[in-house]
Amino acid sequence: MILCLDIGNSHMHGGVFDGDELKVQFRMASKTGASSDEYGVFLRSVLRENGINHEQIEAISLCSVVPEVLYPINACCQKYFDIEPFVLQAGVKTGLQIGYRNPLEVGADRIANAIAITHLFPNQDAIVIDLGTATTFCAISAARKYLGGVIMPGMKMSMKALESGASKLGSVEIVEREEVLGRTTNESIQSGLFYGARGAIKEIIQGLKQQSFKGNQPHIIGTGGFTSVFRSAGIFNEIIPDLVLKGLYLAYKINQEKN
Repeated sequence: MILCLDIGNSHMHGGVFDGDELKVQFRMASKTGASSDEYGVFLRSVLRENGINHEQIEAISLCSVVPEVLYPINACCQKYFDIEPFVLQAGVKTGLQIGYRNPLEVGADRIANAIAITHLFPNQDAIVIDLGTATTFCAISAARKYLGGVIMPGMKMSMKALESGASKLGSVEIVEREEVLGRTTNESIQSGLFYGARGAIKEIIQGLKQQSFKGNQPHIIGTGGFTSVFRSAGIFNEIIPDLVLKGLYLAYKINQEKN
């Protein structure tokens, strides 16, 4: 079994693959400053509660957009699993051609998503939209080239900006709104968040189609925590919540074959 960990700014998203099948998924709030023991106790307990003995874990594949977490996670893997983890980072084999001017700037989670897409939808142009702390767009060509992307504030980040910058505006539940017009302050904020994000997403997709794919129709894939808010908005061809975990699993397999 292979344990995969995607460590983001807000959550650690994990999963266990048995062969090619994702058997278990779990989440933990990201905590900067957490010790290797905290991570180790959590991971062993969540595996145990899902009927998996930690000794069944043969390999660990991970990526992180929070550099300071890498050391304690690495130490946790060695102490609690006796495994040196595979870290998706610069220098490992990905099967992608990176079109960024500086390839080192591309987030490891975005690379994991791109790896998964090129295997799930071979020989297809694609746009991956990951709605998490930030909302990111990744354009991937049918020739397995990571063309580049777009980054904008995520929905929760936008809500927090309103809350901190306007004294009379507070937090609301982020939901899909049928009516644009709000009749309470909370409804008005919810409409602004939903329709503002939806409009931005559609505009960016249209721009990418015209400029990066010459008017062709790429496959549009949604992933990330807030994707479900737009499930009926007609934006995505497909929603794959565990895309980054699939990418981490595939990245590990690719590099095992290389070695």
